[in-house]
Amino acid sequence: MAYLRAKDTINGALGTCFAIIDGNRYEIMQAKNVEAKVEKTKSEIPILGLTSKQHKAGGWNGTGTMEVYYISSLFRQIMLEYMKNGVDTYFELLITNEDPTSATGKQTVLLKGVNINSMAITKLDIEKDALDETMTFTFNDADLLDVFDAV
Repeated sequence: MAYLRAKDTINGALGTCFAIIDGNRYEIMQAKNVEAKVEKTKSEIPILGLTSKQHKAGGWNGTGTMEVYYISSLFRQIMLEYMKNGVDTYFELLITNEDPTSATGKQTVLLKGVNINSMAITKLDIEKDALDETMTFTFNDADLLDVFDAV
């Protein structure tokens, strides 16, 4: 009987996150966690003879959150460009999970058309030794560049 070996689980701290903005690649080493989700949009379809409704997928919506240490002005500059000049920036996030102890190898996902929804423009907190912030974003496409190996 096969079973999962604990060593093959992925350590969440072992990976990389890069933002690709206007052709420039920035390592987002201040990231504490990044999560992107896809939710299908579905229509309810009533069917004659059934009391229940069936569902049909008709699209999807990509959203995400990124919690980062408050040490970079990169995304604030992007937000200020929109606030001051109406120029909205869409970019890519390249996220890789790679735990060298695991036999699963690595997985790399490229999120495309990433656009920031909300973020802190400034922050102070006397209770915190290390300031952090959470940004929300949307994206409109994704590619799976590397896939985990079967274990």
